[in-house]
Amino acid sequence: MGKRGNSIIKGLEISEIIATLNRAYADEWLAYYQYFIEAKVIKGIMKDAIITELTLHAADELRHATMIADRIVQLGGVPLTNPKAWFEHTNCGYDEPINFDVMGILDDAIKGEQCAISTYSKIVEMTKDKDIVTYDLVSSILADEVEHEEDLQALHDDISDFIEDLKKQLQK
Repeated sequence: MGKRGNSIIKGLEISEIIATLNRAYADEWLAYYQYFIEAKVIKGIMKDAIITELTLHAADELRHATMIADRIVQLGGVPLTNPKAWFEHTNCGYDEPINFDVMGILDDAIKGEQCAISTYSKIVEMTKDKDIVTYDLVSSILADEVEHEEDLQALHDDISDFIEDLKKQLQK
């Protein structure tokens, strides 16, 4: 823990920042695994495009977990060391994929990104003008999560439009 670096934090307890970041850390690991496993079990139309997107998102979530762990250590804390703790500390939870079709997978993934956006928005507000380093880190992650939601929603919309167009063609 760098004393000078931590001395620039104003109006927040470092322990509160560490606890909040550990919850986000749990979310990132669970999001990583959810994307990883969904890319393995997904079935249906345009699955290859979705597998590519899920695999990219999984890599981003793992990168986010690394960034958060580094910040927790920098603050003098310890990232959650037991995967069981992820389920106890998560903000967003984990939705086990049960319906492997593309639309079900996309719906779950979009829901997860929306929760991440809400979570990181709260952390941005919490750290704004109080902890510039965490604020910058979380702002960067938030931008990624917004992009992820957009990517997934675009795929969802493209598939929905394709299905609707196909139904119209079949009714002719």
